[in-house]
Amino acid sequence: MRERLLWAVVIGFLGGIALVSLLPLGEPYAYFAMLLGVAALALAYFDASKWKACVVLAIGCLACGLGMVRMHIVSSPHDAALSALIGARVVVEGRVFDEPDVRDTGVHIPLEVDIVAYGGATSSAQAKVLVFAPPHVSLSYGDRVRASGILRIPQSFDTGPGRQFDYPAYLAKDGIGYQLSFAEVEKREGGAANPLKSGALWIKRAYLRGEARALPEPEAGLAGGITVGDKRSIGPELAADFQKASLIHIVVLSGYNITTVMNAVAWVLASAPRALGFGASGLVALFFILISGGASSAVRAGLMALIAVYARTSGRVFIAARALAVVAVGMLVWNPMLLVFDPSFQLSMLATIGLISFTPLVSMRLGWISERLGLREIVSSTIATQLTVLPLLLYQGGNLSLVALPANVLALIPVPFAMLFSLIAALAGALIGSYAIFFAAPAYVLLAYIIGVAEFFSSLPFASVAIPAFGAWWMVAAYGILFGALWYIKNNRAEQHAAPPER
Repeated sequence: MRERLLWAVVIGFLGGIALVSLLPLGEPYAYFAMLLGVAALALAYFDASKWKACVVLAIGCLACGLGMVRMHIVSSPHDAALSALIGARVVVEGRVFDEPDVRDTGVHIPLEVDIVAYGGATSSAQAKVLVFAPPHVSLSYGDRVRASGILRIPQSFDTGPGRQFDYPAYLAKDGIGYQLSFAEVEKREGGAANPLKSGALWIKRAYLRGEARALPEPEAGLAGGITVGDKRSIGPELAADFQKASLIHIVVLSGYNITTVMNAVAWVLASAPRALGFGASGLVALFFILISGGASSAVRAGLMALIAVYARTSGRVFIAARALAVVAVGMLVWNPMLLVFDPSFQLSMLATIGLISFTPLVSMRLGWISERLGLREIVSSTIATQLTVLPLLLYQGGNLSLVALPANVLALIPVPFAMLFSLIAALAGALIGSYAIFFAAPAYVLLAYIIGVAEFFSSLPFASVAIPAFGAWWMVAAYGILFGALWYIKNNRAEQHAAPPER
């Protein structure tokens, strides 16, 4: 009964958020859902034969109503003073509230604005603006900045035939409602920053400087991506190769990368007490969160990886699934916009579900694959994660990689070692500068190998196929079939174990 109530809360709450995110439902619908919950409780009181089903239904309806209410009270990213100046060249002043995103084409600066000036008049404002600055701009989290540029509302853009990315909603999940294009930026006196986050970002910058001294490009860019989630470009052509070979998840710090390292730690501590192994995994997750600068994506990846490793080390799949559900609800209570408008949250959730639920089933049927170097684990988890994220990836981008399995198996085997030796290279680069190339040789070889795998498989004829755009309901149907099959297989196995042996 407790498990049913937990899933009623989780499904109801997520359903309420999804409904308001996708449909123009006002607050009265939330109150109506809660009223249905109260009615179900009343029915449970008057009909004792159905009280369990009614209580579960009531909890689900109440949770759905709460999810809808939580979505409705999300703060609007817009400000009246700024909205009146759309299309005009304005001057804004504020604080950099997150790490600037440095790219080849420019720097994206997330600015928390408190002053706006136009036509000689100055007024106060409370809004977040994404400032597009030239590539040479050097700013840090917490800096006080004055920026001049054309104020615009973010617009959706095409990602392929028939596909559009809801860029305004993607920025709104971080509270950003405006963008400042063609900006001229000037650093001002003052500024304020969270000391913990500043310290974490300082560690990240020192780490990346060490990587740059020890490794050439594109290996240094790949090393920064797989270890600290650095967004430096590895070049559009190489990025396209990773995308075509379905290896793009390696380029950024993901839950899969952290899980891989945690599994390596668990293998080293296999003979140690289970609590020690799991504690070491927690320290690994905390380490990656710190060296990534405390980025929300790294926090999410660390939490997902910790749950996946817990499921693997304890063998308690259902309890791990409940933990994942609780973490997901907690994150959505904090920021409900993640559910529908953050692709990385969706992919992290689905990949973790695949690692928890599908990996054991796949591994049982791959007994012919050796367990040396964790090969069976890598193949099983690769199949499981690719299976669970595939419908979403096809819906978002339409790229069906026909070489995903062999490319991932060959590329993922050295990932834990590449991350370890990249860390050694970065430390050596920070300490002894250019002499670090001698210590960076193992990292260079492994990173060059991973790049070679991506280039080889992406160059094969028919390495990927473009799938035409399709509606979201087809994706929902695909996941219904996928998880329906999972439920059937597990129930069938449970019945077989419960059945008495034949005589």
